[in-house]
Amino acid sequence: MTHIRPPAVAGTFYPADARRLQRVVNEFLDTAVSPPTLTLPKAIIAPHAGYIYSGPIAGSAYKPLAAGQPVHRVILIGPAHTMAVRGLATVSVAAFATPLGAVTVDSQAVAALQPLPQVDILDAAHAQEHGLEVHLPFLQTLYPDFTIVPLVAGQTTGAEVAEVLAAVWGGPETLIVISSDLSHYYDYHTAQQLDRATAQAIQTLQPEKLGKESACGRIPIQGLLLQAQAEKLAGQTVDLRNSGDTAGSKERVVGYGAFLFA
Repeated sequence: MTHIRPPAVAGTFYPADARRLQRVVNEFLDTAVSPPTLTLPKAIIAPHAGYIYSGPIAGSAYKPLAAGQPVHRVILIGPAHTMAVRGLATVSVAAFATPLGAVTVDSQAVAALQPLPQVDILDAAHAQEHGLEVHLPFLQTLYPDFTIVPLVAGQTTGAEVAEVLAAVWGGPETLIVISSDLSHYYDYHTAQQLDRATAQAIQTLQPEKLGKESACGRIPIQGLLLQAQAEKLAGQTVDLRNSGDTAGSKERVVGYGAFLFA
């Protein structure tokens, strides 16, 4: 593998200038909401909208990671936004680039997932996908040297996602990141009610309580919750806001949450 996937949403979802991008990410981390109890998480759920909308909440998910030992591998899973995908799609490219540099793909882990029937290589599903890319600058700020296993989920199930996670779960060197926003395009107060119910289901590890209105990354979240049950992890909500709190109108909002699992 020699090809590097170039940034697809630099300049739209986040700043294209490296110095400005670094300042913005640092500010999100510095001003983030602190968790009620600080335990180094094994997994997080964080949003993937444009930074002006969801960046502060993403910062709340990533801030607790700064207190721990460096992570060397990140399993990054989100929903497929740009094309239909059967199962989960990973990549054949060698790295993903952002304005802060290139992040190497863990080709050995990608190869280890190939025997699973729900996993396939489909670079086209990643070419214009924002849901994973927006997380990379946060990870690049926190960790000096790490690889990624990028996956987008389409027509699959939480159980199939959990099987993938189990195959690459690893130890403290491996972080699981699930990329997902919450409710979409409800009015402010309806979104708050829906997102509170979603947060309750997430932090109590009840995947069956997540419906289509709960989150765009519902299936990856369900997979994480199933695997968190198996690993006896506890979940907690760190931050729960929507675009009406951060930027934009309160008439039609998108919900965002930061969740930790340890």
